Amino acid sequence: MSAAPATARPAARPPARRGGAARGPRAGRPSALWTLPGLLFFGVFAALPMALVAYLSLTTWGGLGDPRFTGLDNWTRLAGDPVMHRAVVLSLVLTAATWAVQTPISLLLGVWAAGRQRTRAVLSAIFFLPLLLSSAAIALIWRSLLDPNFGPLAWIAPRVGAPDADLLGDPTGAFLVIIAVTAWQFIPLHTLLYQGGARQIPASLYEAAEIDGAGRWTAFRHITLPQLRNTITTSSVLMVVGALTYFDTVLILTGGGPGSDTTIVPFLMYEAGFERWEMGYASAIALTLVVAATAVSLVMVRVTGFGAMRSTREGM
Repeated sequence: MSAAPATARPAARPPARRGGAARGPRAGRPSALWTLPGLLFFGVFAALPMALVAYLSLTTWGGLGDPRFTGLDNWTRLAGDPVMHRAVVLSLVLTAATWAVQTPISLLLGVWAAGRQRTRAVLSAIFFLPLLLSSAAIALIWRSLLDPNFGPLAWIAPRVGAPDADLLGDPTGAFLVIIAVTAWQFIPLHTLLYQGGARQIPASLYEAAEIDGAGRWTAFRHITLPQLRNTITTSSVLMVVGALTYFDTVLILTGGGPGSDTTIVPFLMYEAGFERWEMGYASAIALTLVVAATAVSLVMVRVTGFGAMRSTREGM
């Protein structure tokens, strides 16, 4: 009798993965469901309000009743409004001054705070106290300190030969006070960004530079600054967008004055919407401000190459 043909053995199954069945061909790809919460949040709290603001900018509305569609009347008025033109100039000057003052101070303090000095922890804790206060509280504190009748400046000015202690009543003085107060408030935040970035720089780079005879300034210029490029871009974008949207500090500290010498675009939007009840015109100003801040941010990211997120530690 002929031998029975051998039965083929079934192919061995791959070992099952722990925690469930094996993944399919789309394993590892992010599912669209994971982005749904973020898209819903953005749609409800960003896209929808912006669409409503865009619609209101084409209407005349006093806050009560139904908006009346008026087309591009608000935008035509906005383009020819000399108060708006002055507010735009003041906002741009404030933004440039804010960046020029806060960036170098924040950078130097952040690099210093990343070191191992004995007094670093105590001084940093004291210096970061403004981060615990709101903008309104800070503006009220400084308004009291700069009061020309009862503040400390009223007592100091005559003794140092200063002609006038009313800084908030002088156009240049009021503008400089806004720059100084906002710097005092926000420099600690940007210092934290630079401190975190500086601590990520490998110590081996500084050790190699020291062996080559490089001093502190040379190491800072050729090692610290290039390694902090992305941090500088992040801080600058936050700084510029924040400066374009300053409002509560100006409202409480100067009220847009003296006259209109500190009336920047966000404050002008507030005046139009909540003092004159011109909601349509205020919406046009708000939409212009949003578009301008977004455009500036995109240009900064594009010019600096931050969008590519190239590593500054390649080859290490």
